[in-house]
Amino acid sequence: MIPRIKKIEPCAGFKLKVTFEGGEKVIYDVSEDIRQIPDFSVLKTERGLFENVQLDESKTCVYWSDRVDLPSDSLLEYGQRLNRSN
Repeated sequence: MIPRIKKIEPCAGFKLKVTFEGGEKVIYDVSEDIRQIPDFSVLKTERGLFENVQLDESKTCVYWSDRVDLPSDSLLEYGQRLNRSN
């Protein structure tokens, strides 16, 4: 089953705090994607774009444009887990 996202918060240093409907919370560092994936470089060069992260209607993907997105299962798998109280 694909995890559904409840809330996303952009944080300093190109990090996302993601809360899932199941209660899991992670910090996902997007800076590595910015370095490795050419399309993601726009998040660093276009002022304010990173902070305008959106959640798709299915709640299974975050995106910034039609070329820059991250699926919820990757966020959960590769994000740094937080305590549910954080």
